[in-house]
Amino acid sequence: MSTVTARIERTPYETHISGETQVIVADEPFDVGGLDRGMRPTELLCSALASCIVITLRMYADRKGWPLESAVAHVGYARDVESNRSLFTTQLILNGDLSEDQRLRLREIADRCPIHKALKNPIDFDTVLIEP
Repeated sequence: MSTVTARIERTPYETHISGETQVIVADEPFDVGGLDRGMRPTELLCSALASCIVITLRMYADRKGWPLESAVAHVGYARDVESNRSLFTTQLILNGDLSEDQRLRLREIADRCPIHKALKNPIDFDTVLIEP
């Protein structure tokens, strides 16, 4: 199981997120009271999907020996409060001397990355309170 830790102190909304070896900062923009020192949580969610997509594409292309020079994933997120549904939109840019069949296959593979699968399938949450 992957685990990260998020810690917020007195600075409005600035949150330090740590994994095993890295630390990143999340924050909110000025217009909602943050200091804009890091990505918004929704941007971090999109970044997890975007990075997983391009990593998956790189792994697949390398395994197949395909000439993928670079892959770029632009991921957007919108939530419809009334229908309680979320929509992720992904625009892919695949650079390299790829055939049309290779490009189409990579487009299919993009939707098979682990984060995409996790977000697409039912999700359960288990939150417990731990004494300090």
